[in-house]
Amino acid sequence: MNSGRSLYVAATVVAAVGLFAAALAVWQNPGSEEGLGLAGYMQRLGVVMPACYAIGAVGVIWLGWRSLRLAGGITSIATWLRNDRPERMSPDSNAAVNPLVDAISAAFERYTNRTAELEKQLQDAHIQIQLSQRREKNAEAIIYSIRDAVIVVDEFDRLLTANEAAGRLFGFDFRVSQRKALGELIGADHSEFVDFLTNSKKSKGRATRREMELSKDGSPKTYDCVVSCVFDQREQICGAAAVLHDITREKEVSQMKNDFVSHVSHELKTPLASITAYSEMLADGEADDEETRKEFYSVIQNQAKRLNRLIEDMLNISRIESGLIKVSKEPASLTMLIEEQMQMIRSYAEDKNIKVSGQKPIVFDQVRVDKDMISQVIVNLLSNAIKYTPAGGSVRIETEVDEGAHLARVSVIDTGVGIPEDELDRVFEKFYRVQANNKQAKGTGLGLNLVKQIVEKVHNGRVFVTSKVGQGSTFGFELPLATPEPAAV
Repeated sequence: MNSGRSLYVAATVVAAVGLFAAALAVWQNPGSEEGLGLAGYMQRLGVVMPACYAIGAVGVIWLGWRSLRLAGGITSIATWLRNDRPERMSPDSNAAVNPLVDAISAAFERYTNRTAELEKQLQDAHIQIQLSQRREKNAEAIIYSIRDAVIVVDEFDRLLTANEAAGRLFGFDFRVSQRKALGELIGADHSEFVDFLTNSKKSKGRATRREMELSKDGSPKTYDCVVSCVFDQREQICGAAAVLHDITREKEVSQMKNDFVSHVSHELKTPLASITAYSEMLADGEADDEETRKEFYSVIQNQAKRLNRLIEDMLNISRIESGLIKVSKEPASLTMLIEEQMQMIRSYAEDKNIKVSGQKPIVFDQVRVDKDMISQVIVNLLSNAIKYTPAGGSVRIETEVDEGAHLARVSVIDTGVGIPEDELDRVFEKFYRVQANNKQAKGTGLGLNLVKQIVEKVHNGRVFVTSKVGQGSTFGFELPLATPEPAAV
């Protein structure tokens, strides 16, 4: 009996000390991150929870003290009845008292077992609380590590928890905003989101999805918003969790793909339509004489070449962007490359009565490049300048070396129609053509984009453009100079 009593005393002391320690911990840190969880927000009510722990500890001590006194009294009575008084009682009295003693002993044993069982349940509950707190910390760590904005509210649309991304998006401090109304936190500018959250809870659906425009850092962004309702044990809605994923870039890429397909379809249809029309006229015998047939053959051939150039440009751009194009770089003189391409382009310029001029060779203008690609860049810039320069104009190509910056710069200067200032930033985009100059010359809108890809992505250079409407344009590029090899001794 003494060993059971000692065990009971020890268990009571342990439980009381545990509750006092919990009260001290909560009192010292009521506003820590552990109090920001869904299940632990009551810890943020100041001294209420520490006081509850302390009262519970005092209660355990008082209950233990009273139980020990009661058990001591019952044990004394049972001992006195069994040992101290039998000689003074008659056999009839012993027969009457013994069942009472046995009943009291059995009741005390049941009480002791029940008390031990309650003590074990109390310890199990304490362990479950610790496990619950640990799971809560893990859940909060996951929420805080998510890059998407996460917001959790209760059934009254009061904020329970949020992560840093949500705080940046809606402009509030997520660490000190718990239990505040969500509408007050994020303001009237984002009322659409609050309405969506409220309506999603009313619909009682497990998950609701919608795309919405929200302003972030002063610029509109598109978000994929998913709201999931939180249900309690009775399947009643007790809150909701919203996750907002920024899909602005994905929407832009999707739109770019759609525009690309649209432009490609249009550019492919134009030469194909001409080829189809003239080939059908030839098949129908509408070309009666040899001269007409030669004219039809010439149109078909030119349109086929145009179609081939379009396909080649698209393939080259695609290879460069994907990094699959083969590049063979070697030292080369920019002046020599320019001279070779000018010989090819002069006949085209003479047909339009345009003068093309270059400059004398520079002492050192060596660059490490893929000759075929840079030759294509020079041809594209020269042919573009000639196309948009009226008859009687001029095109000049210059090369200069900036030894301080270790760069070689090539400029193609024309006296053409020029480009409006508000369109200069877009001339290197795929399929973009200056609206005011569409009637001046035909094109696919890929030539300048290919120039940009070759110079900047393949050769780590830079393209540039300046222009004035009615006075002409200057297109050019810069490339790093090749390191001169030391002379052999």
